[in-house]
Amino acid sequence: MSYQFNREWLVKKFQEIERRILLVVEQLSEEELNWKPNEQSHSITNLVLHIEGNIKERIAKGILKQNIVRDREAEFSAVFISKAELTTRVKENFKSLTDIVSKLTDRELEQTQLVRNKERTNIDMLHQCAAHYSEHMGQIFYIAKLCLNEDYKSTSI
Repeated sequence: MSYQFNREWLVKKFQEIERRILLVVEQLSEEELNWKPNEQSHSITNLVLHIEGNIKERIAKGILKQNIVRDREAEFSAVFISKAELTTRVKENFKSLTDIVSKLTDRELEQTQLVRNKERTNIDMLHQCAAHYSEHMGQIFYIAKLCLNEDYKSTSI
């Protein structure tokens, strides 16, 4: 079976998520990027760090078999990251992700990894990542709308 369509779809989806997150980041101040709506919620910075941690765990560790230790709790800890650094991290993480996905062989996509004690193919896990990152992108939009109100500019295509 050829997975070319899936590779192309995933790359486009991850590029779209990156583009839209960056459009939101561009609209906000550093304070707004690091602001949490309440104690049970996360800041945009935390959500970006969480996506980064997921990329490291599922892609670098799970697919590329790199020796990565993820500190998931740190992704949600109180941290202040500058707008420039946050922008760079989004660009670097999604560039790495799309480069890796575009080069994966069909065999690599069919291989499995353990995700929460369940064996999943890499192709299945990548589609789950696209859904996961889209969910967090929606949270990022919502926080931006809370901060900007009527000044929020939609990132829709």
